[in-house]
Amino acid sequence: MIELHNLKNTSRFKKRTKLLGRGPGSGSGKTSGRGNKGAGSRSGYKTRAGKIGGGVPLHRQVPTRGFSNALFKRSLNAINLETIERLYFDGEIVSLETLRQKGYLKGDSYGIKVLGKGTLSKKVSFKVEAFSTGAKEKLKIAGIEV
Repeated sequence: MIELHNLKNTSRFKKRTKLLGRGPGSGSGKTSGRGNKGAGSRSGYKTRAGKIGGGVPLHRQVPTRGFSNALFKRSLNAINLETIERLYFDGEIVSLETLRQKGYLKGDSYGIKVLGKGTLSKKVSFKVEAFSTGAKEKLKIAGIEV
């Protein structure tokens, strides 16, 4: 009959406790694995999370006030004119959806910014969020309306 006093834990083995302070031959004698001197060698010692010995503690180094908008930043994906020249044909629309279809973009994106590296000879139209000044100038020269 199974009763509380004769239950046995058979799922894991019993871990042997480490004997400390049993002489130099035991491997953990004299200082008992605590090293020499300092707060860590004394009884009752507790470490605080982020403690840096001797320096300013981490919780005092990290700023605790204020607000940063960096967590909510929505950056645009960049594409150069030379890449548009390579990917698109005449009359196509450069947009987020078409770039995804062509395999240029993967994952989340908040929009496209056209940069001015290279030249564009094809007549394409744009449905993008931003243009660099260099790209605007090159497109104006090529006769493409921005």
